[in-house]
Amino acid sequence: MKLLNIVTLLSVCGFAMLQSCKKFDSINTNPNTPTMSTAPMLATNLILNITRNSADKSFLSPAITSKHIAWGELAQGEQYNSFGSAGFGGLQVLTNVQKMIDLAPEVDKKAFTGLGLFIKAYKLYYLSLSVGDIPYSEALQGEAGNIKPKYDTQKEVMLQVLQDLETSANAFKVAKNFGGDPIFNGKVDNWLRVVNSFRLKVLISLSKKDTDAELKIKERFAQILANEPLMRTNTDNLQLVYSDKAGQIYPFNNVQNKYTVYGMISSVLSDSLKKYNDYRLFYYAAPSKFKLVTELKAANDWDAYMGTDPSIDFSEVVKLFNTTKYSQLNLRYTDYAAGEPQVRVGFAEQNFIIAEAIVRGWAPGAAQTYYEQGIKNSMNFVVSSTPDDVRFHSGRKMTPTYIDSYVTGTYVSFSANPATQLKQIWMQKYLTYFMHYSYDAYYNYRRTGYPELPINPSTNTNPDDKTKIPVRYLYPGDEYTYNVANLKVALDRQYGGSDKSNDLMWILK
Repeated sequence: MKLLNIVTLLSVCGFAMLQSCKKFDSINTNPNTPTMSTAPMLATNLILNITRNSADKSFLSPAITSKHIAWGELAQGEQYNSFGSAGFGGLQVLTNVQKMIDLAPEVDKKAFTGLGLFIKAYKLYYLSLSVGDIPYSEALQGEAGNIKPKYDTQKEVMLQVLQDLETSANAFKVAKNFGGDPIFNGKVDNWLRVVNSFRLKVLISLSKKDTDAELKIKERFAQILANEPLMRTNTDNLQLVYSDKAGQIYPFNNVQNKYTVYGMISSVLSDSLKKYNDYRLFYYAAPSKFKLVTELKAANDWDAYMGTDPSIDFSEVVKLFNTTKYSQLNLRYTDYAAGEPQVRVGFAEQNFIIAEAIVRGWAPGAAQTYYEQGIKNSMNFVVSSTPDDVRFHSGRKMTPTYIDSYVTGTYVSFSANPATQLKQIWMQKYLTYFMHYSYDAYYNYRRTGYPELPINPSTNTNPDDKTKIPVRYLYPGDEYTYNVANLKVALDRQYGGSDKSNDLMWILK
């Protein structure tokens, strides 16, 4: 994460105009052609800001952090648990939220209000997850002269996030379809379902606070589940779809990313998929070249797939890399231009969230039904995103018959024990999160402790505890220069004045 100054976030920032579009394939414009800012143009930029990935090494940073992937180029900090500082600068785009709403014609005001509040809540929610307390109530007031905002407590932040999301949902309920949306073509019904699904996601992340009288987590969750429109299929996902057109190719494709050879499927992922007889292994990973050439294994042989322990010494990783005794990412990520859609809020995850809530007693219903639907939706998403080419599944196709049988298999069949049920749900979320949902796999692990990720004290670079994976990022260095008084209040309140990677934030207590 880059160290960027929050003052930049709170002051007036330049905005690079993007031509509004109804489809992703029309966002490219001539940057030398001046245009006037409109609400749809600002909407396009805001939506792409939360859905689009960069085509460089950082594309795999979340997967390395969550131990889905090991890295063969050099010793990555994320792999060895040195996470560093969060970056506040990515929130600069939020200065355009109010501008978008103000520029909207009255007939479109509700739609752009709903969109703006969702994006604001989305961005600030994840920033709070990374560090703890953040400026929220006084954020984005740079134009009014407030360049040193106070820090709200994480509880206050989460209460405001939930309020903004509720207001967003209510706005979308009475809004008309709007322009400038490259995801859903401005259909407010789709956005309403995304917002409500995200509300459930925020609530489940607060599971350690489910007795808090102000948050009313159980009550909020049950009300949304019973009364609000939610996602119905994978087509309702908040996701960006790529193609083979210039400027729209999948970010980790060989054409535009020079780091594709360094991704190594982790043993955490491969061993779990093998244990469950899970054909997603053949869609996620490529067979080891060593296994194919030297041991003459077939590409559809389970033994042809070699996961790399992400906690071993990097010198050992290099040996495995140089001898091709590892599985890299499946060619559908690197050689197929469209790759797969990048999911930010998804239907499969929604099902797992509801299943967990039911197990916890937050709402009535059959947890098993939601759990199995989550698995099936995850697998169907992979199938629908992958051309029927043997290079992309090695002949282990996930047919409807296979998918139906998978949920009844050993280790996957839903347990009668609630503690085991939760672990099954969390593991299936972990498998679904592969290459999606940015850092959610890490945040879910941090909340639940599951799956058990490998920790090697001899290679762990966690600066404060060699037996742990860090539970937070540090505050940006520039905050110490430009907003130190308010930062110090937040640090004293949360962590006894320290700013360390193992300090436990409120949401985890």
